[in-house]
Amino acid sequence: MRNLGTVLLGLIAALLLLSLSAFSVDQREYALVFRLGEIVSVKKEPGLYFKVPLVDNVRYFDKRILTLNWVEPDRFLTSEKKNVLVDSFIKWRIVDPAKYYVSVKGDELQAERRLSQTVNDGLRAEFGKRTIHEVVSGERSKIMEILRQRADRDSRQMGIQVLDVRLRRVDLPQEVSESVYQRMEAERKRVANELRSKGAGEAEKIRADADKQREVIIAEAFSEAQKTKGEGDAKAAEIYSQAYSKNPEFYAFYRSLDAYRNSFKSKSDVMVLDPSSDFFKYMRNSGRAGSAAK
Repeated sequence: MRNLGTVLLGLIAALLLLSLSAFSVDQREYALVFRLGEIVSVKKEPGLYFKVPLVDNVRYFDKRILTLNWVEPDRFLTSEKKNVLVDSFIKWRIVDPAKYYVSVKGDELQAERRLSQTVNDGLRAEFGKRTIHEVVSGERSKIMEILRQRADRDSRQMGIQVLDVRLRRVDLPQEVSESVYQRMEAERKRVANELRSKGAGEAEKIRADADKQREVIIAEAFSEAQKTKGEGDAKAAEIYSQAYSKNPEFYAFYRSLDAYRNSFKSKSDVMVLDPSSDFFKYMRNSGRAGSAAK
């Protein structure tokens, strides 16, 4: 019975010792094993490991890619001495956990402060050599690559690898933006007015050409109409002449009737003439005129 108790106590002690000495490393983590404050082992691969119980302790660090974002955009000066607001971010990760711990005591905030300072110094230097146009569009990719290489080179001393530095947005300050927008608006208005003026000139030119063509067409049509009218009048005069030469009395009678018809179209028409005038000769001698007509 006493032996059984001893065995159980030994088994419990062994299990307790095993639990105190065993530790696991996740695939997303690094593990540093410390003995009396000194690093004695670095575990970079996932798995089950052992340590000296009550003497060694383990500290874990993230192996994944981390992102450093700024709350507010930073202000930088270009070569034109103009301020720009830059919103950027950094992608980084720990590649040497021992060096990372020695450099920044494993403090992620301290590591981000040093990264931020490195990138900001690089941005200030690169923006100071370029104009606004170059930093906004012309050499933006080149600037990002230069910053990444510089930040990666400096951060290797901390056991950190910088994977990417991105300029998310490059803006002008509010007061500068307003003046730029006003200049752009004025320029667009100038171009619009120039186009309107050019369009109005072209419209006047087209309108003048159309009026000229209209006058030419009307003149040609009038000339053609006068020509046709003249030919018709000549033909009518010829017909009248032939008719008159055949029977002058009948022709005079017919013309007088036509004159009567045109003169007395309306009941309200009034004519003041001498009854003995030639205009009424066929009315005075209607019977004789009728016989002459027959």
